Amino acid sequence: MIEPPQPPATPDDGTSIAVLAVDVQRDFCPGGALAVADGDRVVTVLNRILDAAHTRGFPVYATRDWHPPDSRHFLAGGGSWPVHCVAGSQGAQFHPDLRLPDGTQVVNTGTEADSDGYSAFEGTLDDGTPLAEDLRRRGITHMVAGGLATDYCVRHSVLDAIRGGWRVTLVTDAIAAVDLKPGDGAHALEEMRAAGAELRQSTELDLW
Repeated sequence: MIEPPQPPATPDDGTSIAVLAVDVQRDFCPGGALAVADGDRVVTVLNRILDAAHTRGFPVYATRDWHPPDSRHFLAGGGSWPVHCVAGSQGAQFHPDLRLPDGTQVVNTGTEADSDGYSAFEGTLDDGTPLAEDLRRRGITHMVAGGLATDYCVRHSVLDAIRGGWRVTLVTDAIAAVDLKPGDGAHALEEMRAAGAELRQSTELDLW
C-alpha cells in the first residue's frame, strides 16, 4: 500500500508540485516497436511544462519502461505485448526531442521479469529508491502528469497517485492513447477524472 504524502514542512507556496513525464520513449513513438499513434506530439507540450517546472524549481520525474529481454510482459513470455523498451536498447531511450532538465529523476519500471511495470509507483529511481518514498521525502503533494500512454501507464500511474493521497493534474494535450479497443483512451480519461484527477489543457496550468 502506498503511504499518503506528509504535509510540507513549510506552507504550500507552490514548491510542493512535481512534474511526472510518463514513458516518452522511442518504442512508444512513431517508428517504435509499440508505437502510439501521434505519440510524439506530446513532446512539444511536455517540453514547455518541463521548462516551466525547471524555471520555478519544481522537481521533475521521468519514467521509462526498462524491461529485461525475458520479460513475461512480452508475447513470447505469455504476456500481451511485442518486445519493446528492453533495458539499454535504443527503443528504451527517451524521445530524442524530449528536453529533460538537469536533475530529472529517472524512474525505472518493469525491471523484473514478472512485472508489467504499468505504474510509476511500481518503479524505482536509479539508486533503488521507490518513487513514493522520494516524493514523500521532498514533501510533494501535487503532481502534474503527462506522457504515454493514456490508457495504460498514464492511467495506472495517475490512479495509484490518487490512491496514495497525491493531488494530480493530468495535462490532456500532453497524452496520447493506444486505443487497442476504440474508446479505451476516452474511458481511461473518465476513470481518472472520476477518481479525482483534474483534467487540464497545458494553457490552463498555473506554471507560467
